[in-house]
Formats: sequence, C-alpha cells, structure tokens
Amino acid sequence: MSLHTWQLFVLATFFVSGTPGPNMLHILTRSVEFGLRRSIAAMAGCLTGNMLLMTASALGLAAVFVAVPGVFQALRLIGVGYLIYLGLKAWRSGDAPIDVGTDTLKTEMSTWRLYRGGLTISVSNPKAILFATAFLPQFINAAAPKAPQFMVLVLTFAVVETAWYITYALGGRSLVRTLARPWARTLFNRITGGLFVAFGLALLKAKPA
Repeated sequence: MSLHTWQLFVLATFFVSGTPGPNMLHILTRSVEFGLRRSIAAMAGCLTGNMLLMTASALGLAAVFVAVPGVFQALRLIGVGYLIYLGLKAWRSGDAPIDVGTDTLKTEMSTWRLYRGGLTISVSNPKAILFATAFLPQFINAAAPKAPQFMVLVLTFAVVETAWYITYALGGRSLVRTLARPWARTLFNRITGGLFVAFGLALLKAKPA
C-alpha cells in the first residue's frame, strides 16, 4: 500500500466515520445520559464491534455473505430491531431534568451494560458491515502481503473513529445544562428517538456487497 493510498483512506474514513449514524448517535446520547466519563464504556463497545468486523473482513466475511446471504439478513434485522427499540424507548422517556452537578448522571446501568450496548449497535449495524466488507478491501494492494496492510488500515480506522467518538461525546456533554430544562429534555428524547427509528428503517434497505 502506497502512502497516497493510505492518505486517501484516512480522508475517506474521516468523512465516513464523522457522518452521523447509529454509533455516533449512541455515543452522544450516552454522554448526555451518563456523563462523558461513563460514556467511554459505550465508546469501547462500539470500537470493539468495529474491530471485530474489520478482522472478519480480513478473514473473508464478504465471501461468507455471498455464500450464505441469510447471515447478513439476520444481522441486519437484529440491528434494525435494536435501533427501533432504542428509538421507541427514547421517545417514551420522561421529561425529568438532568442532574448537572455530577459527571455520572445516572448510575443504574453498569459499565458492562454500557459496553454491551455499544457492541450490539456496532456489530449489527449494516453500515459498519458494508464498510468492513466492501470499502476496506478497496485499499488493499493484492500484489503485496495483505496482513500488514489490513493491520495499518484497521489501526488507522480505530484512531479516526475514536477521535469522532470523543467529539460526539463532548458535544453531548455540552448539551447537558440545556437539557436540564424538562421541555428541552423531552424535545431531545423525541428527536433522538425519531432518528434511531429512522436509521433502523433506512438500514432495512442495506444490502451486502
């Protein structure tokens, strides 16, 4: 892989990762609900899911989807169902004001559940699956050893993706004082709930490469 190819990958990944989607919206809402520090667990879950998909791509995940289309269909339906569930849950949430005096806005959800939620969204997100199976291989030089190239691309993706996670989490944190108002909290829940449902319905159209 040439330096020019890697630079193109960095640029493309920057824009693809930064585009609002299920993962980024999940990080933003977790930051609002639980605080910046605890949202790191959700970031770790999302990143783990992406890394698993990247690794699977290197091992031939695209070929599996071609041979067994039902695998992609099952993952897609799981992802769609989970997004719609999150959307309905957010839409129906109460309008109680947020406690802005602490970085742990809520404590009833464990770190493991925060991590698991991010992981579930990531590995069942058709957008992420298509990125791993169709986009990533385009930057691999077939004439050179593939393993080192995949390693460079995956690590590069991890850095760019993490930077966007932090950006979205900080954005969510900056909303907290505004969302202390009940009406603002209700509006935020309705907007994010609607977006989660919209993402879920839109991803029904996703197809394997």
